[in-house]
Amino acid sequence: MMRRREFITLLGGAAGWPLVARAQQTERVRRVGVLVNLAENDAEGQARMSAFVQTLQQLGWSDGRNLRIDTRWATADDIHRHAAELAALAPDVLLAATGTATVAALLQATRTVPIVFALVIDPVGAGFVASLARPGGNATGFTVYEYRMSGKWLELLKEIAPGVTRAAVLRDPAIASGIGQFGAVQIVAPSLGVEVSPVDVRDAGEIERAVTAFVRGAHSASNSGLIVTASGSATSHRQPITALAARHRLPAVYGSRYFVAGGGLISYGPDLNDQFRRAAGYVDRILKGEKPGDLPVQAPTKYEVVINLKTAKSLDITVPDTLLARADEVIE
Repeated sequence: MMRRREFITLLGGAAGWPLVARAQQTERVRRVGVLVNLAENDAEGQARMSAFVQTLQQLGWSDGRNLRIDTRWATADDIHRHAAELAALAPDVLLAATGTATVAALLQATRTVPIVFALVIDPVGAGFVASLARPGGNATGFTVYEYRMSGKWLELLKEIAPGVTRAAVLRDPAIASGIGQFGAVQIVAPSLGVEVSPVDVRDAGEIERAVTAFVRGAHSASNSGLIVTASGSATSHRQPITALAARHRLPAVYGSRYFVAGGGLISYGPDLNDQFRRAAGYVDRILKGEKPGDLPVQAPTKYEVVINLKTAKSLDITVPDTLLARADEVIE
């Protein structure tokens, strides 16, 4: 026969079971849609999503428990379809995870669902927000560059390869920031004695043909260089771009570290994964009731110089000590 104390203990525990079950059942599952303008197997895209999800977990949001994350990996051809699909799911928040193209597609799909963006260059000029301090609409997030910073890439190219007098500038002409970045490079080019030429980055074949033609037009084999501006297209084609630079022995400056980790010469730009950690913070605040129009658009807090010494050696470039001293990371 069960003793009375054991029975009371068991009864008390049993009485608590429905309460726990009801608490689990009534915890509201929030929904976040994510649009990524990269292939699903892209290592850089996966790293960004990992930073985003891990930060959400640190803030108390767990995918499968109190949060559901719906992700669409899109190409330029199907980005608007995927944006419409995500908006139709009626999420609590949308994340535009790869810059201008994803924000534009999501804003076309909805003007009511809150949108947090990362890696956007000029959200005011693109019409995504009314102002940086007071976005005003249903979108806010984090900028990645100011146009004037693009001029620093050309300054860096001249510093690491002083003999450069002409540079191909890879840009995406389909987005306003592609035009703006090239314009900023053009402004500083005369003072540095460099002639710059735009190269479109819409597909790998076009890049290869244009860069090859640029190299063949050189009067000297050692006076040409390359600048790769920031865009989703450049990110998608980063492997053929760095391979082209190596094949044609072009000193090249990039806007992101991952180009240099993949064999590029030098980069100057912000920590991109940090953009996604900060974006998770904004998603958390919106899920807790804040409005995107009241959250200011924020700029990066730190820029970093990364140099690949192995690539420099292959190009017979001696990196100046002053530049090495400024580098945040040196890959050997």
